[in-house]
Amino acid sequence: SRPRSLCFPQGFLYTAPVREQGNIYKPNNKMMADDLSEKAVHDVHTKEIDLVNRDPKHLNDDVVKIDFEDVIAEPEGTHSFDGIWKASFTTFTVTKYWFYRLLSAIFGIPMALIWGIYFAILSFLHIWAVVPCIRSYLIEIQCISRVYSICIHTFCDPLFEAIGKVFSSIRATVRKEI
Repeated sequence: SRPRSLCFPQGFLYTAPVREQGNIYKPNNKMMADDLSEKAVHDVHTKEIDLVNRDPKHLNDDVVKIDFEDVIAEPEGTHSFDGIWKASFTTFTVTKYWFYRLLSAIFGIPMALIWGIYFAILSFLHIWAVVPCIRSYLIEIQCISRVYSICIHTFCDPLFEAIGKVFSSIRATVRKEI
């Protein structure tokens, strides 16, 4: 990043690193201090949520976009009365809308509690058990793989080279006799 002459002035082997923005705990410039105080005030649990677009990551695009036409359809030549069709559409749509709201009102908060607990446990296990176990396994298996590699190269390589030399002198020819 910086030229070598700036990193080691006057022939010193090492100089203390200088942060242009100052210490992260005691910032030198006002802009960095404002950024830190903004971050300290911003809490992820009370963040602003979008009440219009409630599925910004499109998790349920293929699952719950069920409209009247997706469930009930009359083929060409088989049509009910127009009034019945309109009343059926309205009944389906309003029932689906209000029954979803009723179920959400009754079960939404308990389900959010259950899923919150579940994902908290899942996160806890992943952070404190799964990843450390995997890291530990990778460290241990690296040591074992080195020993295994040494054994293979010590014992098997000369054997396979010798067998290869024995079989390399064999010549096979195929003749077709009529």
